[in-house]
Amino acid sequence: MIRKKQGQSQKSGKAGHERWLLTYSDLITLLMIFFVVMYSLSSINARKFKAIAMSLASAMGGGQSVMTEPGASLAPGVSGSSLPADLGQAAAEAADLESLRRELQEYIEQNGLTGRVSVNLEERGLVLSFLDVALFPLGSARLTPEAQETVGKIGKILLKAPNYIRVEGHTDNLPINTREFPSNWELSVARATSVVQELIHKLNFPPERLSATGYGEFRPRMPNDSAEHRQQNRRVDLVILRSKYETAEPMAVKP
Repeated sequence: MIRKKQGQSQKSGKAGHERWLLTYSDLITLLMIFFVVMYSLSSINARKFKAIAMSLASAMGGGQSVMTEPGASLAPGVSGSSLPADLGQAAAEAADLESLRRELQEYIEQNGLTGRVSVNLEERGLVLSFLDVALFPLGSARLTPEAQETVGKIGKILLKAPNYIRVEGHTDNLPINTREFPSNWELSVARATSVVQELIHKLNFPPERLSATGYGEFRPRMPNDSAEHRQQNRRVDLVILRSKYETAEPMAVKP
């Protein structure tokens, strides 16, 4: 009888010593879940994040998970409700903008516009920049006949892209004070609006995809310290916005 009790005691002691393995395995499982969640957050992919959150919620009890609701993002300046839908979509858009850039550059070179018209990819999108001499007489917001033809042909290329286009007018710092343009603000806005109207009237460009703004002399490309630099600052930029910046544009209310 004593031997039997001693055997039971030894088995009970052995089982007690092995209980730490359960705690250890639980800890390893929690660490794995933690790193999976951290990886999903670092990828900034809303679709994958939601799928992982739902899976974890189901595995941990099947109840409502706070992770299924978008919250503050770990990425600076990006909220949970505005995360990119798909990194593949962003890559496809970048490829489309690069293709558009090459087509516009080819047109510029074939039509002898190099030095007066340029096109560059920036973080905000594709920027097509016209020096004022390529579009307007000095101090005027009326497009020249040659400029109307150029805007029309380039507009046909831009129609291929579904992106929003912001037309920005810029001037140098030389003051202007006429009946039509009391300051450079009015001149820059009027020039941007002239390009927008040309796109709409000549090409039936969707007006909801366009906007016009004027920066006057306050967004110079170069210091206004020489005639050459001031000429670089007198320009109209057509910005084909990347889709992630569309939220910065006011949306129309659908009827």
